[in-house]
Amino acid sequence: MAQESNPGAPEAPRGEGPGATPAETPTDHAGASSGGHRLWLAVREVVLIVLITLLASFLVKTFLFRAYYIPSGSMEQTLQINDRIFVNLLVPGPFDVERGDVVVFEDTKGWLGEPVPVASNPFREALEFIGLMPNSSEQHLVKRLIGLPGDRVECCTAEGMLTVNGVPVEEPYLHPGSAPSDIPFDVTVPEGHIWVMGDHRDASADSRMHQDGPGNGFISLDDVTGRAEVIAWPLSRWGDAGGNRDAFEHVPDPEAARTESE
Repeated sequence: MAQESNPGAPEAPRGEGPGATPAETPTDHAGASSGGHRLWLAVREVVLIVLITLLASFLVKTFLFRAYYIPSGSMEQTLQINDRIFVNLLVPGPFDVERGDVVVFEDTKGWLGEPVPVASNPFREALEFIGLMPNSSEQHLVKRLIGLPGDRVECCTAEGMLTVNGVPVEEPYLHPGSAPSDIPFDVTVPEGHIWVMGDHRDASADSRMHQDGPGNGFISLDDVTGRAEVIAWPLSRWGDAGGNRDAFEHVPDPEAARTESE
């Protein structure tokens, strides 16, 4: 039997009563909107952090520090094959290089020969561009600075020692068993240039080996990229990159050395 409707009876609110579908309320809309807003804020914050990190890395790589890796044993034991080092780009520039510094310089004289082609890898190239990985395509070398402009560098004395401006230099950084040089030489460093040598003298094609080539073995200060400061990788090797100015602390300036000899 059909139930008679009662016009005077109040209508049950939506969402109440058996089988009723819960009604959406303004509070539900506000909660969903608030959740979406919080998610967007979180995503935006992560994106901003990533962008700022990449920008900071790029600026550091461009103006302050740059990463390089060591491909050979010419600087052993100070630097070992596959070490990653950070190089201070403010040297030379606002700060000067000194005898005993470990420096990185661009190979503009052809010491390395023709560069070896490297397979393209967009991901690696992106990391290299922003400075998170060493650049595998650049032709650079790392050596120890032995002679500054005007210095007379000579090897070897009767005792087998290297001299700079007439003063014998103890070289504690030399590879065990390496002599200061098996090749005798006597050079005066021209203005605006430096004389460089590897710590593993038996395995280093340095200034000594290029005296008959372009630049006569001398490296222009304009080609110096910077001074090696830190070994960053592997972590077991983390530490100073091996600069040793103390070994040259008794070496006089070229003018003073010439005055004393007159």
